[in-house]
Amino acid sequence: MDYVYFTLAVLTAYLIGSLSFAVIVSRLMGLSDPRSYGSKNPGATNVLRSGNKAAAALTLLLDGLKGWLPMALVMWFGRDYGMREGTLAAVGLAAFVGHLYPVFFGFQGGKGVATAAGVLFGVHWVLGLATLATWVIVAFFSRYSSLAAIACAIFAPWYYLIGDRSFWYVDKMIALAVVAMSAFLIFRHRENINKLLKGTESKLGAKKKG
Repeated sequence: MDYVYFTLAVLTAYLIGSLSFAVIVSRLMGLSDPRSYGSKNPGATNVLRSGNKAAAALTLLLDGLKGWLPMALVMWFGRDYGMREGTLAAVGLAAFVGHLYPVFFGFQGGKGVATAAGVLFGVHWVLGLATLATWVIVAFFSRYSSLAAIACAIFAPWYYLIGDRSFWYVDKMIALAVVAMSAFLIFRHRENINKLLKGTESKLGAKKKG
């Protein structure tokens, strides 16, 4: 593998991940900066607290796409440049880390749920769909987006291992990337975990105060 191409692919993925669409979409639609209300997290769930469902949906879609697109590009064009599963894992993780620590926004990013989902869809659509279904089910019954995200973080690595030889062949580097994303997701939700335990966590659909 040509390490120049590998480095360029990973750097590009990080830069794409650094596009904080919660902030960008809110600015374009004349909404308050999502870092100034609610959980102060630049993500789709917090944008939803503004009361603008279209902005939240667009943020969710774009944050997911920025996780999926770099991986899709590697799968479509990377093999001619020696890029295999190791590059795919590194690119997906780079896009995810870019969302958490975006260079364009002072390294203050979101929690990475939608971007992680995009990465999982990039690994295989079945893996992405299984994880998405987990989020929907948990969120529907609990009304807690954070609890749904934590459940996804716990189950995603297991889904990847369970799908071995049925939908894909498990690759060690991709497995490590999925586990790393799950660990980051749980870490980024540590405050939400405390609020869930205290019963003070906000439920889906709750609007910002004031």
